[in-house]
Amino acid sequence: MARTAARTVASTVVIAAHPQMAQSRVTARLMRRAARAGAHVDVRDLYALYPDYWIDRAAEQAALADAELIVWLHPVQWYGMPPLLKLWLDEVFAYGWAYGPGGEALRGKALWLVVSTGGTADNYGATGIHGRPFADFLPPYERSAALTGLRWCDPLVLHGAHRADEAALQAFEDRFAVGLDRLSGDPRGD
Repeated sequence: MARTAARTVASTVVIAAHPQMAQSRVTARLMRRAARAGAHVDVRDLYALYPDYWIDRAAEQAALADAELIVWLHPVQWYGMPPLLKLWLDEVFAYGWAYGPGGEALRGKALWLVVSTGGTADNYGATGIHGRPFADFLPPYERSAALTGLRWCDPLVLHGAHRADEAALQAFEDRFAVGLDRLSGDPRGD
């Protein structure tokens, strides 16, 4: 599933990050679905590519160079992204490449956040355990997109992933596939 550092021309790059992929109910499933989408989709499993946390900046920047759509696919952990994805962001979205003077490499591309949460939708809100709506946890993602000139796409979120039944998982996977086709401009999409 994970691609090596070899360069492929893809209009969509899926950056997947799950620290325990063997236990994943959502991320692994969506990675498989994206991998079946065709040559226009490059699926990059960060924990498989970089188990030592040494990010190959040049390879990652090269993977993003021709992308029209970048997908961040991960479970939400402590109200944000898993640690290797944060390190990837710190390394790959470098000053002078992704932002700042000369930092135009990502400008005009789209960023789509696809995440799962352990908590249910009811857990997010004034009376829920998290005390805030889920949208209140998105500003770091949105601001990262804005700073780098990425076009922010409405996120796709599956709440209560631990308790989702097969029908809910399949429906979420189908929504992901439709969104992937639509956002990537794949002519097979609707």
